[in-house]
Amino acid sequence: MKKLCIFNPDHDLCLANGDKNFVPPTSALRFGEQCHSIMQCIYPDAETTAYTLPFDLPNESTIIPWGWNATLKQQLLRHGVSPTLLPTDEYLDWLRNLQHRSSILELQPESSAITTPLEAEEKLSIQPHWVLKAPWSGSGRGIRWISNELSEQDRHWIEKITREQHCVIIEPRRKVLCDFALEYQITDKQLKFVGYSLFENQSGIYRRNILLSDNEIEQHLLKLCHKSALLNIRRQVENWLISHAVPRYNGPLGADFFIDDQKNLYLSEINFRHTMGLVAHEGMANHNLNENQFFKYSPPTAK
Repeated sequence: MKKLCIFNPDHDLCLANGDKNFVPPTSALRFGEQCHSIMQCIYPDAETTAYTLPFDLPNESTIIPWGWNATLKQQLLRHGVSPTLLPTDEYLDWLRNLQHRSSILELQPESSAITTPLEAEEKLSIQPHWVLKAPWSGSGRGIRWISNELSEQDRHWIEKITREQHCVIIEPRRKVLCDFALEYQITDKQLKFVGYSLFENQSGIYRRNILLSDNEIEQHLLKLCHKSALLNIRRQVENWLISHAVPRYNGPLGADFFIDDQKNLYLSEINFRHTMGLVAHEGMANHNLNENQFFKYSPPTAK
């Protein structure tokens, strides 16, 4: 069976927009074209491409994108790909809703959804530093930091995001010591732990992965937090995935976490798509990548 992997790095932008006819920014399309071979780090036996190229696929083909969304499906249909090779609209709607940040609030007891600037001001009266997040966003986009009081720009942003994405997620701002992820694969209604990934953010924006083995990453984490805390939060997330994702989702996912200066662990987000952490993990396993060979990913932004 032919396996075609599509690198569509505009995936998070498409989720946030929600329109199947959305035209991604040129920078994202160009990045997809130039770096589509990144998928071979995960699938070394597959053919890879960017979805802006023409297709000629037999019906027994398997399409594996960086992430599924309505915009990608529409692009593939326009290129003549058979609908039988593509997910249904109903499934894509379900998957998009699953990736709305409000869906994991039960795993984030100190985070909440707000719909008005007044609610943000009430939070500021409790403590001075908070983070605002758009429910559909990725790679550090759609994040604002507020301190002491709201600016007019903050007020307009909250109102705009609420109109477009139903709410804004607000959580206390913390000093982050370490960012890491648990990488998973769901296949045939089975959840499989693939491994750890360790990465660096700058102002909430992904910068690079650090190439270490699973054992090395785990030992690093246990220097910063208690083992019981790591096991407990992992168990909570896996139980949530078994309940909410395993029944329908097939493919990779990454759960991002951070450790603060009080040795507390927090779930940041869950991405139901391929991740740079998975690329790093599988790249070391399949290609013996090292730090000098692993490129630094700069996510595309909307203009």
